[in-house]
Amino acid sequence: MKKISIVTGCYNEEENLLEFYKQLMEVFDELQDKYTYEIIIADNNSSDRSPQIIREIAMKDKSVKVILNSRNFGPDRSGYNATMQAYGDAVVTMASDLQNPPAMIKDFIEKWEQGYKVVMTVKTSSKESFIMFFLRTLYYKLLAGLSDVKLISHFTGFGLYDRQVIEILRGLQDPYPYFRGLIADVGFEPAIIEFTQPARQRGKSKSNFLYLYEEAMLGLTSYSKIPLRLATLIGFVSAFVSFLIGLFYLIYKLAFWNSFSVGIAPLAIGLFFFGSIQLIFLGVIGEYISMIYVHVLNRPLVYEKERINF
Repeated sequence: MKKISIVTGCYNEEENLLEFYKQLMEVFDELQDKYTYEIIIADNNSSDRSPQIIREIAMKDKSVKVILNSRNFGPDRSGYNATMQAYGDAVVTMASDLQNPPAMIKDFIEKWEQGYKVVMTVKTSSKESFIMFFLRTLYYKLLAGLSDVKLISHFTGFGLYDRQVIEILRGLQDPYPYFRGLIADVGFEPAIIEFTQPARQRGKSKSNFLYLYEEAMLGLTSYSKIPLRLATLIGFVSAFVSFLIGLFYLIYKLAFWNSFSVGIAPLAIGLFFFGSIQLIFLGVIGEYISMIYVHVLNRPLVYEKERINF
């Protein structure tokens, strides 16, 4: 029988974990004649009852494996580390907040059995904030236009991956992975399943502005060199325009020496404008340097304090 690995992370999801596990069991009750399963849950040092709940689940079901991190390493690093511990014939990665419907796993397996190594989900709409969905759409379009590889808009990582794909990722040794980009970079033709993301029923999202900004910069710096080239291009254009404006002022002043007063307004506006451009691109360069720094340090994805049922 083929084995399906379910990989999920959690951080303060005490209100959703039992229901999440229940829905997974309903799926595998229907699939038990053909497939076995393992469920890997990585807890990011939750401060609520999440560790206790997943311990209790793991005590009753030895197919549930638990990783307890020493601190919160963020969903990307923690989730990737958990995914690297999965050795099923196929691996499904998903969130435990029930906004990734477990019932879709059956659709994933059907596509996988048709020969697809990668099955992706794409959010066509969301019952969450309209503004956030709109901003995400703009970001994905920007990233797709700048990226060196073909990235799928509104793909969050929720999907199924053949063991061959996971083995490729396991050999990369990336200390700060952008999972969505890595899947696109591997290059297997994906089966795409569209869905509407349901609204969160319990608890609050842990994805604050700083996390979303970090995720956006990670995607941008990992898969595009264009921002760096834009910095150089805009520098040349700005210098050329500044030269033309300066030449215009010089000629105008020579022609109307007594009546034309240059003043300090153009100087002040120009300084603020070019200063702002410099700060923006210094920040962009800083993001790239920070990525280099992380890769040079080559620290582990996470530090684990305990494993259960491995």
